[in-house]
Amino acid sequence: MPLPGLLLIGFIGLFILWFSKRKGFASFLLTLSLVGLFVLSFQPVTTPLLKSTERIYPSFIAPDVPVEYVLVLGNGHVVDDNISPISELSRAAVMRLTEGIRIYRMYPGAKLILSGYSVGTTVSHARMMARVALSLGVNKSDILLLENARDTHEEAIQTLNAVNKSNLVLVTSASHMPRAMEEFHQLGLKPTPAPTNYLAHSEIKQPWEKYAPKAKYLEQSERYWYEQMGRWFMQLKDLLMAQEQQAQDTPKLEFEDVIDKVDEIKESLPLPNKKDK
Repeated sequence: MPLPGLLLIGFIGLFILWFSKRKGFASFLLTLSLVGLFVLSFQPVTTPLLKSTERIYPSFIAPDVPVEYVLVLGNGHVVDDNISPISELSRAAVMRLTEGIRIYRMYPGAKLILSGYSVGTTVSHARMMARVALSLGVNKSDILLLENARDTHEEAIQTLNAVNKSNLVLVTSASHMPRAMEEFHQLGLKPTPAPTNYLAHSEIKQPWEKYAPKAKYLEQSERYWYEQMGRWFMQLKDLLMAQEQQAQDTPKLEFEDVIDKVDEIKESLPLPNKKDK
């Protein structure tokens, strides 16, 4: 992630500056850290980066066929009895769930699938979202829970097992949608994308809002690099799986086969002439 990496570079620079005579190298690391933090929290840099990922898929476009399931991918939550259920969900989870319920209500008879495991708490994320959905008027009989999925790949597998290849709408954050769609496509699923929770907006007119470094722009950088790393990891995993499959498909020679091959080679060689000895 950019922020921890740049902070680490800065602390290394400070360590070298205090305990070493390599002042020039220390100054370089400190400059790199500070300039990097500025660039990654600067709207003209961060917004185009994240927007290029968020706008790959358009906002929900109603398909021509009836929707049978609306799947809301999980994000995060806390368990705190002193706050309302909706406040226990992360911002992204609230945005995803709200969009999912909106689409669910467009299709009478559709089911709402909520996904996510416990994330170190006593209650699964899917169940936490279900509590909020029930409080917002969703029928309990229309809610399906996927409580064991730990990542997008597992969510895709469990969705396939639960609904096969029914007409499905996939709801997740706009930055996460390209990677999620790729996971679902690899399993033969063709959901209708419904991205939400857009963070990158270029229509900013106020100069003090556009050109001053801000934490929200640093968050945009974090989201962009998180998704890029996720896609690189997925590509690496696919490459390793393909190589493993290729190795399994390659016929292996048994020891007896090797002996037979050696015998065949010996028989094909011309016999030595006694006069040559």
